[in-house]
Amino acid sequence: MLDFDLAANNGGWQWAASTGCDAQPYFRIFNPVTQSQKFDPEGKFIRRYVPELSALDNKSIHAPWMARQLPLGFALGRDYPQPIVDHAVQREKALALFGKTPA
Repeated sequence: MLDFDLAANNGGWQWAASTGCDAQPYFRIFNPVTQSQKFDPEGKFIRRYVPELSALDNKSIHAPWMARQLPLGFALGRDYPQPIVDHAVQREKALALFGKTPA
């Protein structure tokens, strides 16, 4: 963070990662795809900082691995990496872990 506002930056990153003190319940798990779709529907940020995705349409740019049709010549795994995890699967695993109580 360029402004070095330690309290705001630290709290913001913890909130985004669902790891800090938060008034929200434990089941609020950050989803980067829906966050991107909601706050940058045209993908302007992605187009600027991930130029290899700039040719994708406004829907596909948020999750190219879910696109029904990719631009000619664009290949996942070559031009942009495949996802490391399936967010939906990992969310369920996290919720299961949150639901367990210490022995």
